[in-house]
Amino acid sequence: MNKIAVVILNWNGKKLLEQFLPSVTQFSNREWAEVIVADNASSDDSISFLKSEYPKLKTIILDKNYGFADGYNKALDQLDHDYFVLLNSDVEVSENWLDPIYNLFEKESYIVAAQPKIKAYNNKSEFEYAGASGGYIDHLGYPFCRGRVFDTIEPDFGQYDQLTDVMWASGAALFIRSEIYKKLGGLDADFFAHMEEIDLCWRIKNRGFRIVCNPESVVYHVGGATLPNHSSRKLHLNFRNNLFMLYKNLPSEKLLTTLLLRMILDGVAGIKFLLSLEFDNFKALLKAHYSFYANLSKMREKRRVLNPLVTKEFHNEIYNGSIIADYFIQSKKRFSDLTF
Repeated sequence: MNKIAVVILNWNGKKLLEQFLPSVTQFSNREWAEVIVADNASSDDSISFLKSEYPKLKTIILDKNYGFADGYNKALDQLDHDYFVLLNSDVEVSENWLDPIYNLFEKESYIVAAQPKIKAYNNKSEFEYAGASGGYIDHLGYPFCRGRVFDTIEPDFGQYDQLTDVMWASGAALFIRSEIYKKLGGLDADFFAHMEEIDLCWRIKNRGFRIVCNPESVVYHVGGATLPNHSSRKLHLNFRNNLFMLYKNLPSEKLLTTLLLRMILDGVAGIKFLLSLEFDNFKALLKAHYSFYANLSKMREKRRVLNPLVTKEFHNEIYNGSIIADYFIQSKKRFSDLTF
């Protein structure tokens, strides 16, 4: 009766497993839930640790490091549970964290993906960067959250405790119906890591399904445990994958104008990196654009397959304003300052 598979993708993360697996196993102890660790060909002693300390825990051992996106695809392809939870290895869960979203999935068939409220592990009074209380994008594709806009992270005093529809659910703790995950092809392996969950959620929205944040469920995320938040590698992936996502999912009438505006704004970012002597970041941005152009034919084919499902109108969870202008020019630093 294992309806939910809580799947932790691990890569050389023995220390994280030692620290966070106890809360996951303790608070996921339900007759309808199963905790599984999928290992992305770790070279540390993660597997021996699991065999020694968690001998009854199911493990899936992959033959190489497939990255976050395809690593999950390879692992989840081997499972037949009704619902998946993609849970980062640096997440501490709370008591009853599974129940609110599980019950929601059981009652509401058109809700196909969800996230809990995600708070900062190192400062539990604040939201956490990667998800907070639900994800959104503006019309140019810049992501932000209910509780986090760019680098401004709000304290949590219950202001976003309402269950609400969102544009994307964080990959740090992503609940999703397995049928939908597999039908849509899962996470895009070409993303490798970063923004792959936003791309998947956009595809879900274009199918007419709902994605929600249910703050009755709470988890605590460290963030940046695999790649530091300000690494040039992460910046490269974020710039490149954002362009991939826009190209795949935008309606035809918005594609060219949106990409043109993004190219201009990315150029502005590049100038800022140069003036700030951030040469590694500048190179990462150039590399991101080169990679986008090099993969354009592949993305074009993906868009061709998706295009009949692209909706004509933007969803309510896509902000029609410019989050950059609102944040940097009008000083709208909090989600509640924005007018949808």
